[in-house]
Amino acid sequence: MTIMENLPASPARRHWLKAAGAIAGLSLIAGPSGLVMAAEEKKYGGDGMAGGVIDNPLVFLSIAPTGVVTIMMHRSEMGQGIRTSLPMVVADELGADWAQVAVQQAPADEARYGSQDTDGSRSMRHFFRAMRHVGATARLMLETAAAARWNVPVGDVKADNHAVLHAASGRSLSFGELAEVAAKLPVPQRSSIVLKQPEQLRYIGKDNKRGVDLHDIVTGNTHFGIDTRLDGMHYAVIARPPVFGGKLKSVDKTAALKVPGVLRIVELAGSPPPAMFNPLGGVAVIAKNTWAAIKGREALVLEWEAGPNGTYDSKAYRKTLEASVRKPAKPARDQGKTVQVLAAAPAARKLSAEYYLPHLAHATMEPPAATVRVANGKAEVWACVQAPQATRSNVAKALGLGFDDVTVHVTLLGGGFGRKSKPDFAVEAALLSKAMDGAPVKLTWTRDDDLQHDYLHTVSVERIEASLDAKGRPTAWLHRTAAPSITSTFAAGSKSPAPFELGMSAINVPYAIDNIRVEVPEAEAHTRIGWFRSVSNIPHAFAIQSFTAELAHAAKKDHRDYLLELLGPARKIDPAALSDNWNYGEDPAKYPVDIGRMRHVIELATAKAGWGRKLPKGRGLGLAVSYSFVTYVAAVIEVEVNAAGEVSIPRIDIAMDCGPQINPDRVRSQIEGACVMGVSLAMSGEISFKEGRVEQSNFHDYAVLRAADAPRVIHTHLVPGTLDMELGGVGEPAVPPIAPALCNAIFAATGKRIRALPVGMQLAKKA
Repeated sequence: MTIMENLPASPARRHWLKAAGAIAGLSLIAGPSGLVMAAEEKKYGGDGMAGGVIDNPLVFLSIAPTGVVTIMMHRSEMGQGIRTSLPMVVADELGADWAQVAVQQAPADEARYGSQDTDGSRSMRHFFRAMRHVGATARLMLETAAAARWNVPVGDVKADNHAVLHAASGRSLSFGELAEVAAKLPVPQRSSIVLKQPEQLRYIGKDNKRGVDLHDIVTGNTHFGIDTRLDGMHYAVIARPPVFGGKLKSVDKTAALKVPGVLRIVELAGSPPPAMFNPLGGVAVIAKNTWAAIKGREALVLEWEAGPNGTYDSKAYRKTLEASVRKPAKPARDQGKTVQVLAAAPAARKLSAEYYLPHLAHATMEPPAATVRVANGKAEVWACVQAPQATRSNVAKALGLGFDDVTVHVTLLGGGFGRKSKPDFAVEAALLSKAMDGAPVKLTWTRDDDLQHDYLHTVSVERIEASLDAKGRPTAWLHRTAAPSITSTFAAGSKSPAPFELGMSAINVPYAIDNIRVEVPEAEAHTRIGWFRSVSNIPHAFAIQSFTAELAHAAKKDHRDYLLELLGPARKIDPAALSDNWNYGEDPAKYPVDIGRMRHVIELATAKAGWGRKLPKGRGLGLAVSYSFVTYVAAVIEVEVNAAGEVSIPRIDIAMDCGPQINPDRVRSQIEGACVMGVSLAMSGEISFKEGRVEQSNFHDYAVLRAADAPRVIHTHLVPGTLDMELGGVGEPAVPPIAPALCNAIFAATGKRIRALPVGMQLAKKA
């Protein structure tokens, strides 16, 4: 029997949860499986990137009479290790033996689990304390039950290693023996819950290399979205309009229907921009297997109407953005008298530069995939989604069903990076199942589909100007950032960035400069734009950290020393003083911009990398720092450029201060992955458009980093944190400093300044 079978059914259960949460914030249900716990903890700000929804998690724990502790995991696992890290927090406070802990993936249900959107590097920082209280409350109830049985004070017993012990008498009772009695006890007041001291913890802050999915991943026994198999299942692929906003003009199905295995061809209506989470429309081929569906799609004779974006050309659009950043625009931050100071400065004491980043594709190793079965007025979905609740609501809307008539099962994700927050592919599968009279249909996106119909990371041109005093220090700083906004995905005609995009390393540059101005020209989107790992921090950090290195060179100063001088002395800055009222959705009182911490990661990374050491000809060190997702990261990259212009990376040293590290092994893994991804994006990432169509189609022309080109060694340096500190994000913050550190290193090695990405693995070939 699963945990969910022991819970009252909706909607009565929803009313019960609201009442219980209002009374105590911690709730308990007694059922046949033993002790079942739920916890509620409200967070400031919450899902800033998803529209300002406040997190309100209801996370469940149960203890069966057998002693097995089951923890419901409400966030999606895509390699970041959250299905291990959050449950181990509960297990530690509970006093459980990790070998007797089971983790069950929660279906989409906001009433039970609060926000399930897995994005913004928020899962651990938003749920760490809630999970601790779940475990600690259950521990106290088990201890209370044991003390009552033995007629001793509860302070004389202790839960440890899956049992409650009475040291004075040597007696013990297992969790399973106590679960039923504990479930009948009143829930303790939150004020009575005592969390463990750091020295009492067995799992929190320690490496956990026994991940709940590790064995199955290594042995190939996992269930990713693409692995779903159901009886009577059909397989599908879709030919979508090649230009965003285009539509089908005509289709000849004759040859496709003759392909062996093809069952049916279904036309899907598209949705005019904005994109939101809606399917693009097109023609679906449904077959007995995926190969037959692909061959059937190849046999279709299709004619498309390009629509309003049919003339989109990325080379021409770059020139449009460049023209925009060379003219005054609307200010988003205006501190001091930047315009006047720049105008008065002599030309010899002014420096300017422009930086270009193309569209980027997520290119997850597992492309989007979903299986849906529609039967008897119900829909059941199996999909690799980061946003299961959005999946549920969008499928319900597309099928004309009630919200409660849709069940979403979240599989493991073979990478996400923000792409799988958009559940358009699940909606497509649902429509095809309906077209097949409810038979289950698995829809697979091929790699070509993935690259050519992605919600791309935005293209960007960044221009920075500065005036300098006699010592080379900036007296004024002007930054113009032009990029199509993610808001264009949700609102037709949107041409201006959202506050959260500007609050990603643009308006909140923390330099101690008297005059700072950030301007935002309008930029129109001509394709689907979506959030991407690190989001707007990537272009903003690339420009700012590259330009800082250029300023240091112009001033004839060491880059590290110059950067520290620009940051100024250790101090804490209210984000609002930097015109940032978003601050990653976090309380600015708890999460100020801490210059001392930023300085420390710079000093740590440079010290570990041996900054200033003599290097052979053709080698150089580059530095960059970033504050993103309320975490501080500095990277030092060593590059080698040979006589042919071929770039290799012998070493990366990267320092992170994210507060306490709950599972350091997974923190290091995410940093290493971010380094590899950051290098890949900088060296070879580019999606380009011609006549409205994406020019790339697979890994031969949208290359991801190969093993031979990866950094030889990545040294991660974690700044120790204590559990009374606020937690920062981990999954995204290590990406932004990689590209600028890499390009700064190339300049140190060759004297070649790179202001446009991708770099290319061979500089001699770069135009």
